[in-house]
This record gives sequence, C-alpha cells and structure tokens, in this order.
Amino acid sequence: MAARILGPREGNAGFLGTIGVRFMIDGIDSAGGFSLVEHPMGPHALAAPMHRHAREDEYSFILEGQLGALLGDDYVVANPGDLVWKPRNQWHTFWNAGEMPCRILEIIAPAGFEQFFRELVGLGGVTGAAPEALGELCGRYALEMDPSSVPGLVERYGVKFPGEPVLAAAD
Repeated sequence: MAARILGPREGNAGFLGTIGVRFMIDGIDSAGGFSLVEHPMGPHALAAPMHRHAREDEYSFILEGQLGALLGDDYVVANPGDLVWKPRNQWHTFWNAGEMPCRILEIIAPAGFEQFFRELVGLGGVTGAAPEALGELCGRYALEMDPSSVPGLVERYGVKFPGEPVLAAAD
C-alpha cells in the first residue's frame, strides 16, 4: 500500500443499529496488524450490550464528546484526547455519556474485526439482523454478547438502545 490521506468525508460509512461506523484503515492495509474505524454516537447511545472479544484488543481515542464505558466492573468517563483500552477477554461496553454527539477512533488489533462491522451493516444493524444471523456472526468473530445486560445499562446509565444515526465525520 502507498501512503495516503483520508479526508473527513472519505471512507465507507454505515449504521450498526446503535452507533455509526466509518471504515478508515482495513487489515489488508496494515498487513493484519490493526484496523481503524470511527464511531459517531448520538446523545446517550449505547454501542452494544456487555460483550468481550477473544481475538483482539480495542483502543478508543475520544475525538469529541464524552465516552462512558464499563470495563469489567469499572465505570469510566473519557473526554477528548483520552484513550480507553479494552483488552481481549474483558467484558465491556461503551456509550455516549453526554448530550452532544460523541466521536471516537477505534483501533482494533490485530485487524479483522472491522469485517464484523461490515457484515453487521449489511444485515441492517443489530436491530435489523435476525437473531440466528447475529448469533452466527458473533460466533465467527469469537464475540460473546450478553443481551440481558441492556435493561440494566439503560436504567443505571440512562443510555438509549438502539441509538439514532449521526454523521460519521465532523462538518
């Protein structure tokens, strides 16, 4: 791959049914080392139920807004410039903790899980996918989800599930 610049409106974008996704760097571009996506989130949007990845670590760099996260049993709030590390095999979830849109850069290492997001967009997002298709998708990407965690997260943190689509890049 040659060096390049990706502008703020470039890269394929989609909606995961809860938050947005903009594909910036795929694993093929980094020889499998990492992938990079942007996640825009509407106010109080919950990204996903509690979940854990068996194969990859995730690093969330906050560009704007406030990110709330539950990392195991630890609740954190991160602000622009902060980096939240979600190591593989740790139960976690995250959400927009504020009234304004939140945008994060999500670094996934090693690469590969960005394809989960692509497939989920193709299924109509988490709320549009048939439960069997979503379960099969999670199995292929070694992702465990706990859907029963959503009501407690909604009640405890005042989040919305599903969220509403927002733009994938700053105006």
